[in-house]
Amino acid sequence: MFSTVALLADAPPQLLPARQLMAFTLGMHILLVPFGVALPFITLLMHHRGLRRKDPVALKLARRWSAVMAVQFAIGVVTGTVLSFELGLLWPGMMGRWGDVFGLGFGIEAWAFFLEAALIAIYLYGWRRLKPWTHFWLGVPLPLVALLGAFGIIAANSWMNTPQGFRLDAQGNPVEVDVRQAIFTPMFGPEYWHFVVAMFMTAGFVVAGVYAVGWLRGRRDRYHRLGFTLPFTVAAILTPVQFMLGDSAARAVFHKQPIKFAAMEIVWKTDTHVPEYMFGRLNKDGTISGGLKIPQLDSILAGFKPSTQVTGLTSVPASDRPTVVQATIAHWAFDIMVTIGSLLILVVLWYGWCWLRRRELPRSRWFFRCAAVAGAACLLTVECGWITTEVGRQPWIVYNQMRVSEAVTDTQASSLWTMLGLVIVVYVAVYGAFLAVILKMRTRWRIADEGSAAAGAGLPPENDTPYGPRSDPEPTATVGAPGGSSERTPGSE
Repeated sequence: MFSTVALLADAPPQLLPARQLMAFTLGMHILLVPFGVALPFITLLMHHRGLRRKDPVALKLARRWSAVMAVQFAIGVVTGTVLSFELGLLWPGMMGRWGDVFGLGFGIEAWAFFLEAALIAIYLYGWRRLKPWTHFWLGVPLPLVALLGAFGIIAANSWMNTPQGFRLDAQGNPVEVDVRQAIFTPMFGPEYWHFVVAMFMTAGFVVAGVYAVGWLRGRRDRYHRLGFTLPFTVAAILTPVQFMLGDSAARAVFHKQPIKFAAMEIVWKTDTHVPEYMFGRLNKDGTISGGLKIPQLDSILAGFKPSTQVTGLTSVPASDRPTVVQATIAHWAFDIMVTIGSLLILVVLWYGWCWLRRRELPRSRWFFRCAAVAGAACLLTVECGWITTEVGRQPWIVYNQMRVSEAVTDTQASSLWTMLGLVIVVYVAVYGAFLAVILKMRTRWRIADEGSAAAGAGLPPENDTPYGPRSDPEPTATVGAPGGSSERTPGSE
């Protein structure tokens, strides 16, 4: 903390609390984004399976996941709204000067947000009141709208990394805005697809991890098997794709943002045959302490040959590049992301090998232990990805156009610190409520599945009929229904 304060001694006093406030709220919100973007798709996959195969277990999973999706969306409303306000309140210099150029991305995200809210409401309503296939097709636009929201946010962020689509007048203000160029910047494609696939991977691994824990605790029924297999398969298919997309995105940074790439790889001087450092710490004199040094690998990764020249941090003045602390942070975030991605490849290969050989899940408990932690590891990589993107761009809020210190608010630092404290308290309460609701739902579902005496627990068992009007729990259970709960065939009205 004290080193950070020293680094910002020459900056406006409100810069540090503004950064901390934005970092905290963004870091908390990003934990929910994978479920907002990808959980609708995974839910609809399970829903389609249930309808096509007349599978009541799949329908039960889809309906329960849709309930989680709705709760997550409600929490995302709170955290996302806070971020929207913060952009204008904390960084008025950027929004006031550049809002007309890249603000359309936020407009697209806002429209997608409202559409998603309406579609989620219709989807939840339809479980009890619509014909099965009509209900399914009304839910199909949900993943598309979620991707549209991601489109708007990434369009805005990629413009901040590679700004274009405007001309500066004599006063330095942007004029002659070309909206198409402002949206489809050089970094938009690599950043968007890398982000989207990361969201689908993360949601898949997190959902599968819940059922992996149940599997480790002895719940080996079809409900847990199917709840694990479908989302894990989605994540497994996308993991090698993401590895290639990540490599492509890093190479795009090498070409379009060479100083950020130098920070990610802690390259001090421009040179060829540059070694790759796994972790390590950059010192003020350009030396690197610790880490694993792999000769020439950085040049090979950047340009496919050892003779590739990699731009170093010292190629620009110190005021135009990340500090050694910021470069080290970006480098560690990048290396953590790459390391976790490589380990996930091994887990996926394990899964694929067993499935191709025996058409069944791996039998080792170690596999399910790895699967149980894969979701949390993916959430960590999502955080690291944003740290790499934002910290590696320093000191620019708009790359090579506006510094962060020029965009920050004039509000007193003490007020911002107070606001940060209040936001932390509110977020702890909001996330605590979120976890409480999810745990309450889990308890109700477990009571229904185990067929326990609900009256003794003070909770009515869930009525597991996927379609048809709401009614009181049926007194008898249909033979063959999971956990002894009542089930009717899809389409019964």
